[in-house]
Amino acid sequence: MSDVTDLATLLAALPDEDLLSVVMAATTARPGLEPLHLVAVELSAQHAHVDLEPDVTSTTGSVGEALGGVPSTPFDQPGPLSAMPIPPAGIPETGSYSDSGVPTFESVRDKVERRFGTAQGMGELDSQTPAGRGIQDQWQARAKSARDRLDEIRKSMRRDDSGDGRSNG
Repeated sequence: MSDVTDLATLLAALPDEDLLSVVMAATTARPGLEPLHLVAVELSAQHAHVDLEPDVTSTTGSVGEALGGVPSTPFDQPGPLSAMPIPPAGIPETGSYSDSGVPTFESVRDKVERRFGTAQGMGELDSQTPAGRGIQDQWQARAKSARDRLDEIRKSMRRDDSGDGRSNG
């Protein structure tokens, strides 16, 4: 199952009051979700016992635990998503997502190029360490040994071929 499906399953299992609390907390200070936030506030007013702060330590477990063991944090503290890198102000972002939330081709291409460059750089750096050089030396020694052994086999086969030709003829 995907992370979104897991999250949806957990949210569907919550009682209405807890789900309203989560929706209100998740939509606070999000201008694009203000109508949803207002509806959640209105519904919570109808249910007088709904907390404005959701209980992140409830017995249902945290969303982070369901998504792979990431510990949950209170909403007013930085969580795993706040640690994501933000591009510096001088570098324009390439419109990473469309209005419907789909990543743009440019953002995907940039991400792939960054990962490829990082992988290439890691390989170059690794080859400069003693351990990396040791592995290269071992590889080269094995390749030389394999070439030498192949040459011996070829020589022995030539001797056998030339020896068989003389005895038959």
